[in-house]
Amino acid sequence: MSMKKVILIILDSLGVGALPDAHLFGDDGANTLQHIAQSVDSINIPALESMGIGNIVDSPKIKKTDNAMGYYGMAGEESKAKDTSTGHWEISGVVSKIPFNTYPNGFPKETLDAIEAFSGRKIVCNKPYSGTELLDDYGDEQMEKGTLIVYTSADSVLQIAAHEDIIPIDELYKICEESLEICNKYSPVARVIARPYLGTGKGNFKRTERRHDYSIEPPELTMLDRLLKNNIDTIGIGKTSDIFAGRGIKYNKLSNKNNLDGILKTLDAMKEYNSGLIFTNLVDFDMLFGHRRDALGYKNALEEFDLYLPKIIDSLNDDDLLIITADHGCDPTFKGTDHTREYIPILAYGKNLKKNVNIGKRKSFTCIASSIETFLLGKSDLPDCFL
Repeated sequence: MSMKKVILIILDSLGVGALPDAHLFGDDGANTLQHIAQSVDSINIPALESMGIGNIVDSPKIKKTDNAMGYYGMAGEESKAKDTSTGHWEISGVVSKIPFNTYPNGFPKETLDAIEAFSGRKIVCNKPYSGTELLDDYGDEQMEKGTLIVYTSADSVLQIAAHEDIIPIDELYKICEESLEICNKYSPVARVIARPYLGTGKGNFKRTERRHDYSIEPPELTMLDRLLKNNIDTIGIGKTSDIFAGRGIKYNKLSNKNNLDGILKTLDAMKEYNSGLIFTNLVDFDMLFGHRRDALGYKNALEEFDLYLPKIIDSLNDDDLLIITADHGCDPTFKGTDHTREYIPILAYGKNLKKNVNIGKRKSFTCIASSIETFLLGKSDLPDCFL
């Protein structure tokens, strides 16, 4: 087995500029990182700057460098989508040929009837909704009647919000797991998401940290599957395992608390494993700040990550590789509350790798999988590898 390891960190939703076809998604002009920097007084991310992030996004508040630590550039999304599952799957080598179904008018009656029959609970809402406004509008009704709050977004998701004191967490999880099977039959989605919350009264409801995603499996073998086949350990941190329906993940280091918890679990995994792939998703960027259009909160979260980035770099062994990227955009200054179709950044560093390499604009997120498999498996014929 190779004694190298890769640390792949997804800064969930940190897009770096609209893709050429962004207008087809209503996202022309979006640029998550650039617009965050424009909307705040300052942004302090020296570690990311040293890796070359300022060379990717044109902003006077983000410093460029003539001596980047490693590789820097960006990649476009070949799949015609902008959702979490598609983005992560493409990063892992699978281009989705057919976009997932979305439900801008809510889910069909047969889907709702089947969920109600299984759960024994009535459904309310059933339309696209902001997750925070949803609780204010339906939380009191759920506490009184014990209903299920079912909603969706521009993504291919069915989400079920439930107060933990009214619908116990284990019951919610069972309902969501069965709802994915129901959707597979009547109204296919990429994910069903359990959204538990607590609190009493409008304005006081707050989501808890026990979110759980139930995903369909990728349609083809991914980088994770191929690594496991070659006896390379794969470690998922955050919601990574959920996104792949657990497939291809040997060790799941669940982290639902916050970004910092995910960062600390990544550092712990780097000490625990001398080889393999550590695949971390830091979801707060997207969930707490992108969707909620909180540019200042997003900036603060980036600064928090940047504080810990030197510790991650210092924890690398001589033969290790660090890749920092994203899965789509979610520009907090843009219209609406949904993801934005953007390029993703690629920052890569290893103590024994080349320095200050501009990899340019890659055509597909799959260049990340190609590079990781080249690094860990010694392959030399994979397309668009940037190493």
